[in-house]
Amino acid sequence: MNLRVIFLTARRNRGIILGMDIHTRETLKINEKGHLEIGGADCVALAERFSTPLYVFDEVHIRAMMRVYRETIDREYGGYGCVLYASKAFSCMAMYGIARQEGLGVDVVSGGELYTARKAGFPAEKIYMHGNNKLPSELEEALDAGVGHIVVDSMLEADRLEEMCKARGKTQRVLLRINPGVEAHTHHFVQTATPDSKFGFSIANGDAARMTEHILSLPHLELRGFHCHIGSQIFEKESFSLAAEKCLAFLAELKKSGYTCEELNMGGGFGVWYAEDDRMIPPSGYAEYLSALIGTIKTGCAKYGLKEPFLLIEPGRSIVAEAGITLYTVGAIREIKGLRKYVAVDGGMFENPRYCLYGSRYTAILANKANEPATERVSLAGKCCESGDLLGVDMPLAHAETGDIIAVLTTGAYNYAMASNYNRNLIPPAVLVNEGEAEYIIRPQTYEDLTRNDILPDRLTK
Repeated sequence: MNLRVIFLTARRNRGIILGMDIHTRETLKINEKGHLEIGGADCVALAERFSTPLYVFDEVHIRAMMRVYRETIDREYGGYGCVLYASKAFSCMAMYGIARQEGLGVDVVSGGELYTARKAGFPAEKIYMHGNNKLPSELEEALDAGVGHIVVDSMLEADRLEEMCKARGKTQRVLLRINPGVEAHTHHFVQTATPDSKFGFSIANGDAARMTEHILSLPHLELRGFHCHIGSQIFEKESFSLAAEKCLAFLAELKKSGYTCEELNMGGGFGVWYAEDDRMIPPSGYAEYLSALIGTIKTGCAKYGLKEPFLLIEPGRSIVAEAGITLYTVGAIREIKGLRKYVAVDGGMFENPRYCLYGSRYTAILANKANEPATERVSLAGKCCESGDLLGVDMPLAHAETGDIIAVLTTGAYNYAMASNYNRNLIPPAVLVNEGEAEYIIRPQTYEDLTRNDILPDRLTK
């Protein structure tokens, strides 16, 4: 049964003031028991088997999103490109395994992500190493692993990399991160190509051209091209096209001095549905974003007489965000008459800090009463000792009772990735579901895990 139909019908036929228009798919729906189902698995049964809080990931949806991007490049750009999974959205060995099977590359932004990808058997030549302040140790790890490309984001980094490569007697392929100055319509914390940004070299003020010249002077670095990423959670196709136009105009200027760009990485940032005001885009709809970008690149290359570059994109959130949900068990319920109703759950800011950091919105549903209409507005409260420990405020929800199972939707990206042990809470495990079968991809933490690196000096035991 379709969640959207349930809630819109309830709102229309029962006179319910509240209602939710939920982004459903074949692998996210209401089953015959009236329970929320993901990947063919009943969410109530998942909560009973694995306990809560619990991250749940839909493998079919992850693969569908990866294939949309890959097939669009194959169809509209002659296969002359590669999709890189932006693993900062959600990094674990299982994700790298799926990406490898689907023919993707990956980008990593830390030594930890690189280590995880390599431990999962991901081919080093299809790894791109990012970061605006890579540690010397991380650069050495990337070189020793044999990563295909390193994205350079500072003069210091270029010079360090040159010395490391010289000492190893090798040449490293690099991309230079440039800033086209496009201000995408998104939260200011996730805009990365504004004039005032910690990322990339500005095209407008000439820094990008000067840095290009510098890298070309370094004998152990091979400048293959450029990287550009304008931000996250962007719904306007025009933002991506404008960024591409500015990059191509820059390449045209470089061509006059004899440099030909072989690779162009346009980053990611495609928006996803979180709550009622967001656009609902089916997997096939993301092909339109990439098609618009490809069209701009083809037109621009023809206009400037440029060779069409090998195209790279880096979707992360759009691949994994809607594929993930988080399950909670309702605990205490506190209603302050005339003010607010708090529904407390067994998670909180330690496993999803995005509301506290960004004011990020989410949609919640009672997984065990998924066919009941949303008749209340509540604030979902976490268990941490912080007044601001909330997962959302004024969220439409059916009448909740202690022991109910709440599913918060679209939590696949930047939730586990940003989780912590705040208040010494355990980071929840993650399971992958496919055709009704569920298995751990991240085991539950234990108190022993929590204290594993603690040291109690002898003098404190007396």
